[in-house]
Amino acid sequence: MDKTLSARDVVAQLESGMTIGFGGWGRRRKPMALVREILRSDLKDLTIVGYGGPEFGMLCAAGKVRKAVFGFVTLDAIPLEPYFRKARESGALKELVELDEGMLMWGLQAAGMRVPFLPCRAGLATDVMKINPQFRTVRSPYEDAEELLAMPALKLDVALLHVDSADRLGNTTIESPDPFFDDLYARAADRCFVSCERLVDRLSFATPQEARVNTFERSYVTGVVHAPYGAHPTTCAPNYGWDMKHLKRYGETAQQENGWETYMNEVVRGSEEEYLASVGGPEHVGSLPAPVM
Repeated sequence: MDKTLSARDVVAQLESGMTIGFGGWGRRRKPMALVREILRSDLKDLTIVGYGGPEFGMLCAAGKVRKAVFGFVTLDAIPLEPYFRKARESGALKELVELDEGMLMWGLQAAGMRVPFLPCRAGLATDVMKINPQFRTVRSPYEDAEELLAMPALKLDVALLHVDSADRLGNTTIESPDPFFDDLYARAADRCFVSCERLVDRLSFATPQEARVNTFERSYVTGVVHAPYGAHPTTCAPNYGWDMKHLKRYGETAQQENGWETYMNEVVRGSEEEYLASVGGPEHVGSLPAPVM
């Protein structure tokens, strides 16, 4: 069994109108090589789901997003992703579901568990219910009779993740100190594609430490893409940190006339090899220090 594919092979399996979940969170471990391949494609009318980072802004700037479901959209040091902000302020992004971070997690969990909803307290007594009138509450059938928000399952057509290592069978490792949520996306999706820094024939999970960094089963993985430095400009600790200089440059284009077209033409539109060369090459990306939070 060999699940290896190219990024172009993955995007060829996607369709306009799909619901796609993006792993990582903020500027951590985003599957940017796969995102860039989507930007080079004709896909449109997507529903995107995630703890958003630059993938949300870029896909909005390219006019590929119909609906966004998110807990936040940030570049961390740049608090609000600039192109996502531009899309919201201009009214270009028509459909939004803005959630408490815990609600997003619970929605993915419900989808992975194949249940229609999970009860939670997050979102109660806030404007979450006001701006999302489609949400409902449920009452506990037990003695407490507590009223809880019924967070609906966030079912994904596809999940796109970036991991440290993978093998041809679909086994993966996430070795960063914050391996949060990616397993939930994998389980919530009909199909899951992962890009990876290192591709090997067979990973070994002979020790507890090795097993700990395998956060979801290979049975959830549809395809594996070898994409070294494929999370750039986000971080993929412990391999490399985020490229703040590049993110600032990217953010500045959001303030310029025809800035997105400039960024696409200068940085994204070519091949992934050309992209990597344009941002300083493997030596530069590999030497980026991990930020201290």
